[in-house]
Amino acid sequence: MRKVTAGLFSSVDGVVEDPFLWQFDSFDAELGAGMGEMMGRIDAGILGRVGYQQWSQYWPNAEADADFGGFINPLPKFVASRTLTGDLDWQNSRLIDRPLEDFVADLKNGDGGDIGVFSSISLVRQLLFAGLLDSLMLIVHPVIAGSGRRLFNDGDPLTRLELQSSQQTSKGNMILEYGIRQG
Repeated sequence: MRKVTAGLFSSVDGVVEDPFLWQFDSFDAELGAGMGEMMGRIDAGILGRVGYQQWSQYWPNAEADADFGGFINPLPKFVASRTLTGDLDWQNSRLIDRPLEDFVADLKNGDGGDIGVFSSISLVRQLLFAGLLDSLMLIVHPVIAGSGRRLFNDGDPLTRLELQSSQQTSKGNMILEYGIRQG
């Protein structure tokens, strides 16, 4: 069975939105190596509408960060949207044509490597609480963002997690990988 994974940059106070506003100089070699390792296991991606629209405007023509562009552009991408219709312009992208949870469950049961969830706080939450997210990597930067969307909200269901791995990097980042605790 394939694994569904998500990795989010986070501030110490839990903000995961717009990390480019508060990451500063905390991206280091260990973080890059960890992300490279994660990307090496992924052979399909899931995005929400907003993430798709932002990334499809940037990555096909991006010259900076060629490593990620070389990874994400040819990757098969499945887009969850209630408003987009028809064919999508970004190469190897297609709309999910049924309920997200059903689609992801079927995708997990197919052949291939890991399935990455990209650029969507709401999809990460939905798949986690549906029990379909196998690995949640939080890359906690040593900063308090002060404002912005957080991954979890008041009223979320009680959900026990299990720490799968942890690493501290030379610039003080914590790479914490969690899965849903079984039993």
